[in-house]
Amino acid sequence: MRNLLLPTLSLLAILAFSGEAAAQGAGTPLQPDQIILAPGDSVRIMVWRKPEMSGDFIVGPDGTITHPLYQAVRVGGIPFSTAQTNVRAFLARFEQDPQFVIEPLIRIAISGEVGRPQVMAVRPETTIGEAVAQAGGPNQFANRNHIRILRREGIGQAQREFYVNLSEPSKANLSLRVHSGDQIVVDRRKSFFRDIFLPGLSVVGSFASIYLLIDRANRNNN
Repeated sequence: MRNLLLPTLSLLAILAFSGEAAAQGAGTPLQPDQIILAPGDSVRIMVWRKPEMSGDFIVGPDGTITHPLYQAVRVGGIPFSTAQTNVRAFLARFEQDPQFVIEPLIRIAISGEVGRPQVMAVRPETTIGEAVAQAGGPNQFANRNHIRILRREGIGQAQREFYVNLSEPSKANLSLRVHSGDQIVVDRRKSFFRDIFLPGLSVVGSFASIYLLIDRANRNNN
């Protein structure tokens, strides 16, 4: 019962954290000019009454959509407002006033002590806490004080590492959004029994074994 209760409480805590973030404006929509998609990200296009032209499409290395239908349409490496214009111009070839919605999705990876480690596509407004919640939240072994973020700020830039404490969400944590390509790692909580006592016991056991071998050798020599 306890094993089931701990992950449930952890998930509820993260959901509460996410709700508080939204209440303080952390999840408010970004302006289209603030969003620039990178290769591996994707766009969700919904065209009115044209399901064959609707779906989630991945951004290729050259910034165009990796789909035969949209392969000439560039949406990556440019402000998202320009990407919207490009998609509208393409759809205008088939209909005079195309009715469509396009949504940016950025790719991130979540691993470690969470319910469902995975690579996922999320909206750019998503906070770190919301992303962890979407991956099932921390499990009973997770260290919620030590959420590790690996982030590369741009192409050719060195990867940097920093940490977020979800147990004590500060105003800075509440406003911290995910970036394209983020790797979010939920580390395991340290345990005295597992990390200190058992290794120490192994060392003691090794010394005891060596002592017994030496003692046996001395007895044989005598």
